Amino acid sequence: MTFISKNIKHLRGLKKLSQEAFAEELKVNRSRIGSYEEGRSAPTIEFLIQLSDFFKIPIDILLRKDLTKAKDFSFIELNNQRVLFPITVDSDNEDLIEVVPVKASAGYLAGYDDPEFIEQLQKIKLPFLPTGKHRAFPIKGESMLPLKDGSYVIGRFVESRSEIKTGRTYVLVTANDGIVYKRVMNNIDFNDSLLLMSDNKFYHDYSVPIGEVLELWEYVCSINTQEYSEEELKLSSIATMLTELGVELKALEKLVN
Repeated sequence: MTFISKNIKHLRGLKKLSQEAFAEELKVNRSRIGSYEEGRSAPTIEFLIQLSDFFKIPIDILLRKDLTKAKDFSFIELNNQRVLFPITVDSDNEDLIEVVPVKASAGYLAGYDDPEFIEQLQKIKLPFLPTGKHRAFPIKGESMLPLKDGSYVIGRFVESRSEIKTGRTYVLVTANDGIVYKRVMNNIDFNDSLLLMSDNKFYHDYSVPIGEVLELWEYVCSINTQEYSEEELKLSSIATMLTELGVELKALEKLVN
């Protein structure tokens, strides 16, 4: 089953184009648009390519996914033919944060482009967050003190690699390592990769080619799900302070050199 007929009609509506205006944009007859939208004929390969270029959505998504759940054109085109969509809103038109639970994190790589998958995720609203697309991810392990295993990091979606800042922390959705939360050193200009560093120095740093990074979410805030003991808080504070100092010293060393 394909959704192409109703997707064409819905996407045209999001662009606020009449059939005639849409036909003019694609340099085809209006009757041809009507025929496709009503399902009386199937679009040709050439027309599907035109649609993909016009809407900036891969042909596979246009054919296989029901895009009519999107209320606006909040699609974000990613590398490797990935599309992040849609930005969900509540009845007051305020952005909602999708929460990726631990059980769903393994399926996130396969379900990122399925609006039904995203729709089934639990959602929360944090009115103090800045504008942008946000999503909450579960943290595994204790490589990023003071966050404990089971905590959640809420990240803001990073659209361009030019936004990646050395020393900041990010949730990365990677092709081979799944979902990870690390401090990042931007080495794209040097060797086309990102160096991923753990604040807990018992864990080794490692590099990931930028081509394997499917999504990048900059840390905005975190939600700890467990209470800390007084001793843990002291150790975590010291570790965080030393880590921040190390990042600042590295930045200073680069400036001196």
